[in-house]
Amino acid sequence: MRKLQAQGVHHITLTGADRQTSIDFWEGVLGMPFVFDQPNLDDPDEGHLYFDPGDGRLITIFTNENRKPVHSRTPMDPGCVHHIAFNVSKATWMQAVERLDARGIRHSGPKDRGFMDSIYFKDPLGLLIELACYKFEPPLGCSHADVMIEAHRQRVAAGDDHIMEVHLADAIELLVRRRQQTLSGDRDPKDPY
Repeated sequence: MRKLQAQGVHHITLTGADRQTSIDFWEGVLGMPFVFDQPNLDDPDEGHLYFDPGDGRLITIFTNENRKPVHSRTPMDPGCVHHIAFNVSKATWMQAVERLDARGIRHSGPKDRGFMDSIYFKDPLGLLIELACYKFEPPLGCSHADVMIEAHRQRVAAGDDHIMEVHLADAIELLVRRRQQTLSGDRDPKDPY
């Protein structure tokens, strides 16, 4: 038996309402360029809109002019999507409250998640959206996941409940130590003062 090895998210497709609601939200609120448009090849009564969330991957929306936006929360039954999180810069995250408030969009307010900062709000169809901003940059040649797994190990070893900045900093130091060579014979911390 062999795995079917995934190598990243190709795209996420959501069931939308009418075409303009999708364009107004995904491009007009979240700034995702509208990059492709065709019929839903499995249902000719629907449109299929494609948006670039910023990393070249795709968020796609099935639209139907007979479906209207509903503002209640999407189902949270087993198997349903709880929320979708999008990466934003620290500068954008710092403006999120002001910009959501200016549009009258209700939100959670800032949330400190230890390794990232978040804010949550619903799209026009009730899907919970998270804007997330990492509190760290991974060392050159490493991914955010590399830092996260090492920070998790640091957290568990320390007996802490959740990842905090100290675990991230220690994980980054360890990853740099592993990846980057040095001419020094001793890489332990020193006090030159």
